Amino acid sequence: MITAVLLLSALQSTPNTLSPAEKAAGWHLLFDGRTLHGWRGVGYDTVPTAHWVVVHGTIKKVATGNVPRVADGRPLVGGDLMTVDSFVDFELSFEWKVTPGANSGVKYNVSEAMSIAQGGAGTQGGPTHSALGFEYQVLDDARHEDGKLPTHRAAGLYDLIAPNAKKQLHAVGEWNHSRIVFRGNHGEHWLNGQKVVDFNLGTAHMDSLLAASKYKTISGFGQKRTGHIVLQDHGDEVYFRSIKVRPL
Repeated sequence: MITAVLLLSALQSTPNTLSPAEKAAGWHLLFDGRTLHGWRGVGYDTVPTAHWVVVHGTIKKVATGNVPRVADGRPLVGGDLMTVDSFVDFELSFEWKVTPGANSGVKYNVSEAMSIAQGGAGTQGGPTHSALGFEYQVLDDARHEDGKLPTHRAAGLYDLIAPNAKKQLHAVGEWNHSRIVFRGNHGEHWLNGQKVVDFNLGTAHMDSLLAASKYKTISGFGQKRTGHIVLQDHGDEVYFRSIKVRPL
């Protein structure tokens, strides 16, 4: 894991850049602040530009308004944005902010083939361009309906583990700094310098959480794999920047 010095450096650095300490630690940028090079849509060969644009050094999710949706609320024909590269053991750092009432997420351990076969998380009937993987929830907790459920709140492992009491969520319109650590079967979610989720795949506890979740009917969902990182299209306007990763 990065040290406190490296974390402070990441928080204070110019957006979409790497400090000398980060470069020495093996970090590299997934977003250069100008283009969407290195990204494409789930089930697409290119970026779904009706859904994602680069604005003032951020990746903006374009709000799509009232569109047809599947049972769990995702757009019927979505546009999740996926890294071209895949990752196994990694540490991911990113900043995000939401508009009032917005919902999104950062997914990882994503199999594009599984996503297309399932039509997204638990939905049968073909591709919806929605990724299937573990999700770091991005949300306006106070205004979105998902905020009523602990496992659906910002920084949680969506529908599996609620963030703990150390969570310090910044106000809507302000930037939050998040980290995901995924090494072997161990995972962590961090928000604004605090570890808020900690889990281990393959344990009786995790198996019981998966069995009670929306993912329970999806064979292999809870297994570790080489997977993509994905920014979720949930139809709302959200922003991401300073997306960087290092292998572990």
